[in-house]
Parts: sequence; structure tokens; C-alpha cells
Amino acid sequence: MTDLFVFSEELAWTSAMLLAWLAGEFVHRWTRLPRISVYGLVGFLLAQATPDLLVPDGSSQVTLLANIAFGLILFEFGYRINLRWLRVNPWIAISGLAESALTFGAVYAIAAWQGMPPLTALLLASLAMSSSPAGVLRVINEERSSGQVTERVLHLVAINCVLALFVFKVVVGFWVFQTSGSLTQAVSHSLIELLASAVLGAVAGMLTPALLRGLGTLARDGTVAFAMVVILLVSITQAADLSPMLATLTFGLMARHRRVTFTRTQRNFGAIGELLTVLLFVFAVCTLDWQRVVAGASLGLLLLMVRFATKTVAVAAFAHVSGISWRKGALIGVALSPMSVFAILLLEQTRYMGIVLVDELAALAAMTLFMEVLGPIITQRALVLARETAKEEG
Repeated sequence: MTDLFVFSEELAWTSAMLLAWLAGEFVHRWTRLPRISVYGLVGFLLAQATPDLLVPDGSSQVTLLANIAFGLILFEFGYRINLRWLRVNPWIAISGLAESALTFGAVYAIAAWQGMPPLTALLLASLAMSSSPAGVLRVINEERSSGQVTERVLHLVAINCVLALFVFKVVVGFWVFQTSGSLTQAVSHSLIELLASAVLGAVAGMLTPALLRGLGTLARDGTVAFAMVVILLVSITQAADLSPMLATLTFGLMARHRRVTFTRTQRNFGAIGELLTVLLFVFAVCTLDWQRVVAGASLGLLLLMVRFATKTVAVAAFAHVSGISWRKGALIGVALSPMSVFAILLLEQTRYMGIVLVDELAALAAMTLFMEVLGPIITQRALVLARETAKEEG
């Protein structure tokens, strides 16, 4: 019976990915809506129809594959970040810090006003700071978008995700301290964890290009090597209870600044990257339960509106001093809407520590579902209004 259940589970995931991919292709061709919005919607509906088969276990192979998929996206995302640009125009970084802080404060205030316990409100506020690198990068690549708005969106997403990860880990550390009474254990699950993850990614980012140059295969085998190192980083960080997100993001950032060429034809890591992307967005919504979504819908919608307003206003406020118009600043803030995959995988990682936080954050479940479907569409519309998407041929 166990073997039959395992077979049924694997068949269910394969079928769900195929249905999500087919639906995404058809809807995109008919409406030009982002494929990933359809992946999420189909995945959620299938998960509710077959809850015993599509609800992922924290130690399952599906979870590992989802983390690898996100790691590949984060590597590519980190590769797109230009730290020199932030030094030349520090107002971009300042606007990122401002919008993240304003979003955190506004969401925490609303959550506390609604009677949410302080630590739970802090966790929710830290996750609300983030935007989904997977959602934003996928839409940018799909639309072949380029320009000031596109590049600033990428850099602001990187800034608020790093800040969200840092604040989330610190809050989880206090959570551990509150339950265990061990300050050492609390610290080990926050600052030390982040530092070790960043160092691991930086070392990989220095050694991999050097190895490829030594072999003389940088142009031919670079993509394969980067993908293999991402898989290795995800496996090591999961086994060591570190952060695969920070490790793979740092790896991509370091690889860029080691002057490694990552050509346009290598975006999304080819067909395997496309396949894993479908799995990632189906996986993200399969962790959600319909009853939890309904329970947190009203607060979730309120928090989403607050989050949307704070990000838009904060970025627009720094638009002129950073060298762009208020209109483009507002469009950048609007494009920061996606948040689902990053938040879900971050919560899933806390299960390794024996902390189950999903049940405490019903509002986050509602926010995640709404932004899984609507976030990429909002980002796409913002990029279209900024006139930075490629025109369709024919």
C-alpha cells in the first residue's frame, strides 16, 4: 500500500505540472497574461481537489526540487544585480531601504491593531517587506523587458528580499529564544546562519569562475557548471540548516562581479529551468489550505492594499532625486507586487527547526494566493505602461 501511495503521489505531481503548463500556454496565447499566474491558480485548485497527494512534505523530494528551482532563479537574479550602479546612484538603495521599512511598519501596525500577537505580527511584517524574485524575473524574461524601470525593479527586489530575510531570521531567533530559553540557540538560527550562508555562496562564486577559466570551458560549459553548483549549494544549506536563498543569491552576485558572461540564450537555464519553474509555482500554492485562505481573506486584502500603497508611495517619493520621473517611480513601486514564492519557501524552511508558523498566519495564506495570481499580472502591466516590454512580432 505504501508503494502504491508513493506512486500515486508522484503521478499526481507529474499530472499537476503537465496540466498547469498546458493551461499556462493556452491562456498566455489567448490573453498574453503571465504563464506563472496560471500555474499558481491551477496548482491551487488541484491541491484542494487532491489534498492527500499534492500537499508537500518538508523532507520530500518535491520540496528539494522546488528549492533547487528557486535557487536557479536566485542565481540568475543575483547575476542581474550591479552593485557599482548602487554606489554611483545611492538614492536607489535609499529608496529600497525606505520602502522596505515603511512597508514593515505599516503592516505591523495593522496586524497589531487587528489583535495579532506581537511576534506573529513581526513575522508577517517581515514577509510583507519582500517581493518575489521568481515572479518578477519570470515576468521580465517572458516580456523581454529592459530599461530604467526594469533594472530598478530588479535591484529593489534584491534589497527588500535581503532585508526581509534578515528581519525574518532575527524574529524567528527571538521566537526560538522565547520557547527554548536559550539565547545561544536563538542567535545560531539567525545572524550566524545568514553569515555562513553568504560566505558559502561567495566562496562558490569565486571558485567556480576560476575553475572554469582554468579548464578553458567558460563559454561552453558555464551554464551547466553554474546549475550544478546551485544544486550543490541548495543540498548543503538544507542539510546544514542554512539559507539556500541567501547562498544562491550571493553566488549569482559574486559570479557577475567575477566578469563571467551569462548570455541571453542561457536565461532560465533552458528547458530544465522552464520545467522546474512550473514545479516551483505549483508547489508554492500547494502548501495553502482553502479554509486558511478564507479565514485570513479580509485581513489579507487589507494588508495587501497597505503594502501596495506603501511601496508605491515610498519609491515614487525618491524618484526625482534618483534621476527618474514620479510616474516611473510609481510604476516601479507597483511592479514590486509579487511576494508569494519567497514567503512560502522561507516559511517552509522553518519546519526544519521544528517551528510551524503557517497555521499562525492565515492572513499570509490569503495574501500569498492573491499575489500568486495577481502579482505577476500587476508587474506585467507596470512594465507595459513603462513601455519597456518587447513588441510582439507579426
